[in-house]
Amino acid sequence: MPIEIFAYCTHRDPPEPEFPHEPVFVRNESTPGFVEHLMKLVQDLFESGQGQISQTLYAVCRHLQRTNMLVAFKVDGEHVEAIAPWAWQSNAILFLPDRTIRDPNGAVLHDPTAEQPDPNAQLPFLPDARQRKAQSEIELRNRLIDTPEALPPVISEWEVTLRSADEVVWRMLALFVVAVRAESLSSGKPIPIAALREKSPLAFQALSPWETAFLENASPSESDVSAAGWRYEALATLQWALGMSPTLPFPDAICDVPEVARQMIAMPARQMIESATLRPTGEILDALDLNFRLLWAARDAATRQTEPPAGIEGGVIAERQHALNWLTFFENAEWDEVDIPSS
Repeated sequence: MPIEIFAYCTHRDPPEPEFPHEPVFVRNESTPGFVEHLMKLVQDLFESGQGQISQTLYAVCRHLQRTNMLVAFKVDGEHVEAIAPWAWQSNAILFLPDRTIRDPNGAVLHDPTAEQPDPNAQLPFLPDARQRKAQSEIELRNRLIDTPEALPPVISEWEVTLRSADEVVWRMLALFVVAVRAESLSSGKPIPIAALREKSPLAFQALSPWETAFLENASPSESDVSAAGWRYEALATLQWALGMSPTLPFPDAICDVPEVARQMIAMPARQMIESATLRPTGEILDALDLNFRLLWAARDAATRQTEPPAGIEGGVIAERQHALNWLTFFENAEWDEVDIPSS
């Protein structure tokens, strides 16, 4: 009897299967209900752990969140092993009729009837993502920063979708007006909202719900003012992503706030929107991977109540991660809902 297999591929453009098989269907983001299907799968897997999700199952859920294509096919048992080369190239995990989830080689990543996965099972990651992880680890070791080998690579160039350059500028406009308002509140000389709106009307069209509430509050809490003030770091990160600054400095100090502000007022907002271009995707993912590992190091030091290695600033790193995760559509979240996990 043929076996029906569902392959969840994170590769945007997987190769055509060359092994003997019977095609069933191919679905992607353009297919109605595709995204909802992935979300439901992730939710079901999280709930199956009853609050105790294993590292492997967590990684499976992350894979599903990055899935770009679902390929369903039937194969005879004698041809099952021939799936592996295609599955590795497609960066696919396989769902089988026995309800197991398997790696490209067929090793069990998740079995609802077993307590532990196969110790030989491997989550697939595309070659450029693995290489990026290795480069980040070397750079961090050179700064005497050790991170766990188990920390996975970040998303690959073959998986990622980036926000458009003009969308990034709109986000920067909103971040700038929020950060300026927070800075003025901290100094005891609050800039009136009307003045900010007059100076930067386009920014008020780009505000998130949290940002709108913050600006409409005449006396926001100290924690909200602090959170809004830190947005200069997210803003500086997005400026770098647009090539407005040449480098993204090592995060052992806060950004040059006057320079970040100068960049925002050096060009009319509309002109900035129309002329914006993003850096090469690879450069953005290099920064994302390195910062992801730095985030783990900063949080580990905070947990152990020790000095952070190499003088890294946790607040700077967290804001960068927020900006980079948003830029790369992490969990498809909008700005206020962007998560910044460090594992």
